[in-house]
Amino acid sequence: MLTLIRGLPGSGKSTLAAAICQITDAVHLEADQFMIDRSGNYRFDSRKLRDVHARCEAECDGHLSAGQSVVVSNTFSEIWEMQAYLDMAERHHAALQIIECHGRFGNIHGVPDDKINAMRKRWQQLPERYS
Repeated sequence: MLTLIRGLPGSGKSTLAAAICQITDAVHLEADQFMIDRSGNYRFDSRKLRDVHARCEAECDGHLSAGQSVVVSNTFSEIWEMQAYLDMAERHHAALQIIECHGRFGNIHGVPDDKINAMRKRWQQLPERYS
């Protein structure tokens, strides 16, 4: 099973993913996990975005190859951002579930409101086949 959780920063994605993984024993991945420095502190660096997303995708692919269920929680504000995962689910014959979070709990990474508003403006609805 591949579960994709999408939503704006502070919507509850990580919390929901952790809860699902605790119940199902799935592996939880998100790009933010790969922005942790050697001291264990989150350090956002926009120059690393492409690399951390590629790493998240590679980790997901590896776990699905090993027959493990995976929960990926990323913003996924635009549908194309999920495409690699959609292709993976098909390639591995994994059941696919997409969950949207719409809560407003305050984001733990300090994403500025203007950035969240920009993400909100480019938010794309899921195509009918994934709803």
